[in-house]
Amino acid sequence: MSCTHDHNCEDHECSSDWSLYKHIDLSKVSALNESVSGSVKSVFKAWEQRLLSSGEHLESNEGDPELLVFVPFTSDVKIKSISIVGGPDGTSPSKLRVFINREGIDFSDAESMQAVQEWELAENLQGVLEYQTRYSKFQSVGNITLHFPESFGGDTTQISYIGFKGEATQLKRDVVATIVYEIRPNPSDHKTKAETGGGFSQVE
Repeated sequence: MSCTHDHNCEDHECSSDWSLYKHIDLSKVSALNESVSGSVKSVFKAWEQRLLSSGEHLESNEGDPELLVFVPFTSDVKIKSISIVGGPDGTSPSKLRVFINREGIDFSDAESMQAVQEWELAENLQGVLEYQTRYSKFQSVGNITLHFPESFGGDTTQISYIGFKGEATQLKRDVVATIVYEIRPNPSDHKTKAETGGGFSQVE
């Protein structure tokens, strides 16, 4: 199901306050079959900038419109909707399949695995469509893989914007590892007064 912006976005969940852009671990975003290495990073931007373009976009290799995009987050998120702005002249993606918390997926895996959810996409050049998720299935998302099998007849698939709306947990993923480390006893934290002149020896 898609959502069009027929409401006041400032009072609705499509407001930038719901954007998960700032929670994307952009340095680790990657794509398979992109014609220009690293170009996938250019499609993730603030919601207000979704239609602004510096000419950079994600495009598949000529004659092969299939794309696979891996997006990790810096904290677990709950995803309510996904927005895709594609290219002109039949190069917009026509279908989206998603996988959650599965790293290292290749095209063979994507074709054989059951997707968490699939959408038939519309050509969304103006960025007015959002595709609602089955929200109960999009809880505690650490990473998401987007599979675009085909375009609207173009020789390539072009994407200029990918956006997610939802909520993030307060605890960042790198903080979790720090907390686990800190709860382990550190001998230097158990020095007693002997080492500070107090007459006691260090606890073993």
